[in-house]
Amino acid sequence: MGSLFDGYEQQYSTLTADITAQIGILGTSTTKDRRQLISDIEKHVEEAQELLEQMDLEVREVDTNKRQRCRTKLDCYRAELKRLTLEYIKARSIKQVGYESAEDLNDVRIASDQKQRLLENSERIERTGKRLEEGYRVALETQEIGNKVLHDLHGQRETIQRSRNRLRETNEDLSRSSRIMNSMLMRAIQQRIVLYTVGACFVITFIVGLYLGFNK
Repeated sequence: MGSLFDGYEQQYSTLTADITAQIGILGTSTTKDRRQLISDIEKHVEEAQELLEQMDLEVREVDTNKRQRCRTKLDCYRAELKRLTLEYIKARSIKQVGYESAEDLNDVRIASDQKQRLLENSERIERTGKRLEEGYRVALETQEIGNKVLHDLHGQRETIQRSRNRLRETNEDLSRSSRIMNSMLMRAIQQRIVLYTVGACFVITFIVGLYLGFNK
């Protein structure tokens, strides 16, 4: 498992431990301490959400045989953070129900808004994780298609190269055949010239013989 993923896990464990401890203290805190505690809890929840996003990105770099185990752990961490968020909202709401002052009622409204915001953030993280997984799947499919195309192109290149070599060999064979044909044609012409020359000499000798015979 990647060292970065392990580091994120340690940071996440520390944050969730702090959040759990702070939620337990929230029910007994005073108004002044309570506000600082609420601010700290919400800050830690946001940091935990960011860590989950980093872990979701890092899990894609983990070895294939360990990736599924990392994804399972990441899903458990998301469920745990969502549970802690709901516990925080519940603890804060229970404490604030007993307040009757305008300030406390305003805090209740703020808590409701923050509850909605935290739930929306949790849902956003889940949607982002799903989109990232879908994008990663599409990227893998695209890479696989690209590899197949490159393999096909490589095969076609080899086929073209073999065809080019066969064509070159055919051209060489044709050139050799052409040279042989030219050589044969030249020999035939030479033989015909010799034959004509011999025939002409024979005719001349015959005519000269006839001429000398008639003169005698």
